[in-house]
Amino acid sequence: MTASGRPQVAVLTMGGTIAMRPAEAGAGVRPALAGAELLASVPGLDQAGIGLRVSEIVNKPGASLSLADVCELAGAIGAALADGCAGAVVVQGTDTIEETAYLLDLLVPGDAPVVVTGAMRHPGLAGADGPANLLAAIRVAASRAARGLGALVVLNDEIHAARWVRKAHTASPAAFTSPGHGPVGHVTEGQVAIPVRLARRASVPGPAAVPGPAAIRGVRVGLAVVTLGDDGVPLRSLGEHVDGLVVAALGAGHVPAEMVPALAGLAARMPVVLASRTGAGAVHDHTYAFPGSEADLLARGLISAGDLAPVKARLLLHVLLAAGADAERIREAFAAQRP
Repeated sequence: MTASGRPQVAVLTMGGTIAMRPAEAGAGVRPALAGAELLASVPGLDQAGIGLRVSEIVNKPGASLSLADVCELAGAIGAALADGCAGAVVVQGTDTIEETAYLLDLLVPGDAPVVVTGAMRHPGLAGADGPANLLAAIRVAASRAARGLGALVVLNDEIHAARWVRKAHTASPAAFTSPGHGPVGHVTEGQVAIPVRLARRASVPGPAAVPGPAAIRGVRVGLAVVTLGDDGVPLRSLGEHVDGLVVAALGAGHVPAEMVPALAGLAARMPVVLASRTGAGAVHDHTYAFPGSEADLLARGLISAGDLAPVKARLLLHVLLAAGADAERIREAFAAQRP
């Protein structure tokens, strides 16, 4: 809280479309705007009754952010919350918002809202959505209704849980969806309404085991997308360069039978997580029993991702390995993700 009793929100900027300007006439846009410039562009912000503390972590396109950048960001958020901020807003490129938000869900404990936002249209375009998204995100971060939900994503006046959200369009201002669940709330006429509550947040082995940037850099986790006719040869090559692997399988958790020996061999020497590439729904446990089915792969030691998207399963496995979790803790953590 500020001295006037207003809630204080930390705004941490990372660059992205929302902060971009043309480098020169006729050229494409690049990150350029600092945090103070972003806030100055938001109509009505000074009437919101919210104190702001602005800091810049990096100024990059969303595609160039690293896991170490997000670890640094998580530390800055934790410090701001410990210093009295009621919540935090992260401003970044939309390409990786779904991953940053989920990683923050894992790395930032406590009930204070951590809200990630950005823009689909840069400030030089008609109908730029950055100012509205930033104002809505700040309102959510200051709202008591958002406490206890972990990290959230706010764009287009919709509030999405980090666990479920995904970018589903390359250009639309309504690009973010939560397949199978929908948004948990909305911002309407400046008011935050969150009627949907998550049963549980993402989990890691324990707060003391949350890794720092150095540990994060020391681990490599691969993501392999299964396709028609895949024979497992590229998978074997990938397995030589990673500490763990997520397989984005077909349907409810299926791979071509020819891939099974490669997957079984990898699962014998590293954690291999079985996810679905479909975008919604959970990996099954025992519906199918053919070679390469979910039941066959789980029996060979693969770990079910449940309904966790492959890119988020990769992040959870990465954090667990960087934290030194053994095979049993990894299985427990993924089991805790299941509905």
